[in-house]
Amino acid sequence: MYKERAAMNILFVCTGNTCRSPMAEALMKKLAEEKGIQVNVRSAGIYALDGQRASEEAVHVMEEEGIDISDHRANLLYRNLVEESHLILTMSRSHKEQLLSKYGFLKGKVFTLKEYAYSVEEDIEDPFGRSIRAYQKAKREIKDALKEVIKRLEVDR
Repeated sequence: MYKERAAMNILFVCTGNTCRSPMAEALMKKLAEEKGIQVNVRSAGIYALDGQRASEEAVHVMEEEGIDISDHRANLLYRNLVEESHLILTMSRSHKEQLLSKYGFLKGKVFTLKEYAYSVEEDIEDPFGRSIRAYQKAKREIKDALKEVIKRLEVDR
């Protein structure tokens, strides 16, 4: 008898949870839904101010994808969130290093997004306070990497 696997809990982490990780969360939900992959997706920031809105630029570039993140509110990263996550994808190496230094038990389930997608430890540059082009570049890099993540999840299904 076929047994349905529980949905994977994926957490995206950046600095303030107002740009990169909310974009990654929303894009992952959309891509997974399109492929019929069951995942629970959340995002948080290492230095987030709980309740802060997504940046206007992030909202704008996600609208270009047909995704509305205007209701997003920043979440501060806390222990329970990392404990319940099966996979944690960070936007930079420094985020990964901070998580591993604080929560050593995460070894093997925390990766930079590009490391997990392409096996290269490379950062998604923070667009905060920069031009709309910087946000579009970050969104493109996140979306391309997530397409590779989705391929990995399809194989593991």
